[in-house]
Amino acid sequence: MSDLWDDLENFSRAPSTSTAASGERGTIKAKSNFNVGEDVAALRKALEGIGTTEKTLMDILTHRSSSQKQAIAKAYQEATNRILVNDLKGDTEGSLEDLLVALARPPAVNDAKWIIKAIQGAGTDNDILIEILGSRTNKQIKELSAAYAEETKKTLVQKLKSEVSGDFGKAILLLAECARDESTNVNADKAKEDAKALYHAGEKKLGTDESKFIEILCKRSMPHLRQTILEYKNISGKTLQKSIEKEISGDLEQLLVAIVKCAMSTPAYFAEKLYKSMKGVGTDETTLTRVMVSRGEVDMMDIKAEYMKIYRQSLYKEIGSDVSGSYGDCLKMICGED
Repeated sequence: MSDLWDDLENFSRAPSTSTAASGERGTIKAKSNFNVGEDVAALRKALEGIGTTEKTLMDILTHRSSSQKQAIAKAYQEATNRILVNDLKGDTEGSLEDLLVALARPPAVNDAKWIIKAIQGAGTDNDILIEILGSRTNKQIKELSAAYAEETKKTLVQKLKSEVSGDFGKAILLLAECARDESTNVNADKAKEDAKALYHAGEKKLGTDESKFIEILCKRSMPHLRQTILEYKNISGKTLQKSIEKEISGDLEQLLVAIVKCAMSTPAYFAEKLYKSMKGVGTDETTLTRVMVSRGEVDMMDIKAEYMKIYRQSLYKEIGSDVSGSYGDCLKMICGED
């Protein structure tokens, strides 16, 4: 896989879609002629009858925008005095339940729930923190922080301070505090300065100045980082990812590499996550569900294109051959046929 990212660093890419407006490059789109009453009636029929009509649930939840689904959830509660998510939990099970519940929730609530799960109990699932905080925009992080506070009555930053430490903790907290600049203007001279600073903090130095890597990679805008990555290759003859992998280790390495990958191509980053969730024996259904739901309305069209480009395989077909039953059918609905 490092060859793929080497190739991406060797030429300028189309802008990362991490900042694309919701719905522009997604496969889950708003339904035209949307009728909330009809949807509520259909969901009630599917959930209240003998046996659950899974196809109706999947059809509605994969073919409505997030705002439409929130309107459905509100009307459903008004009509039944019940919460839609709770009824979905009661009538489905396993991976399908997780998938349908996530589809019914607002994106920020999903992110908050996934983070809560990652940091509850003994130990922290840093992979989830890295994926979510490394790939989301400031707006998305503010929204998930608000959802987190509502759910836990604590601030995300307060909680993270007690969960993560060291240089990795510093980097995660910068991201959680929305320290990233989000201007779209790129100053080539400043990008060159940052590339030199990174080179002198790592490859050119005995020992590594991690704080310089954290400051630049967690605070600069994604377009600026893309230019910095290109300048770094010109200065050092190595890709920035390779240098990070050589100079830094552990969770901080994983986080900084994820940021570099997202700066180059957020869809390629998620295509790789999907590939890894399905390759080998068994399927990581938790990651598969999280990525398909979180990117379904954002950039799934671009992820599919990157998946085909990188792995020479159709994501839709890969899902079909890797997971079966209603869970697999629902994932294919999110993916959309080629």
